[in-house]
Amino acid sequence: MGLNKVIVASFKRGFEEKCFQLITESYVSAMETKVIKLNWDENDITSELHGHIKENPLRLKWSIVTNVEQHLPKDDIEKEKGFAAKLPRIDLRLVTINSSLEYEYHMEAKNLKEKDSGLKRRYIDTGINSFVTHKYENGCLLGYVLEGDLEKTVNGVNKLLEKDERELEFLKPKPYHFHDKYYESKHPDNMVIKHFMFDFTSLNSA
Repeated sequence: MGLNKVIVASFKRGFEEKCFQLITESYVSAMETKVIKLNWDENDITSELHGHIKENPLRLKWSIVTNVEQHLPKDDIEKEKGFAAKLPRIDLRLVTINSSLEYEYHMEAKNLKEKDSGLKRRYIDTGINSFVTHKYENGCLLGYVLEGDLEKTVNGVNKLLEKDERELEFLKPKPYHFHDKYYESKHPDNMVIKHFMFDFTSLNSA
């Protein structure tokens, strides 16, 4: 690996760590303010977390720009009337520019409940699979647990993966200094997806 590639790889790793710190600190802040309700849509929760990210002084210190509901350009979509509506959209985008380097990191969020297999299936089909198929790239998944036990909810996701004969792609807990409910899953072509599970069950439903 040439020096430039080493510098770029180091820059990307450092930026991703900053993104993880911003999103996990936003979760802590949101739990303290208790604004989020358990009947909210995932976009509502993401919008609230995004507000906490924007207020974090570290974001400005690190020169990170953020926005929600970002269109992701795709080369394989023919540009004709209405094409923008067909572009995939990621829930949260974080961008940094440092000298000649620009890098984007994406976060896709999904609501989860222990007893709701539909939400767990959706976490796989429109969350995990969107990264596996490269619909989304350079990013991670955020799981918003709104009901039940977090670990049982994750086990429920793994049971659905087992039904799909994807045992090698199970979500596995990993130690992480910013957040204690952090998981990783391994996928074909040496892909690793990071999962941050945020437990909101102690908040009010309305």
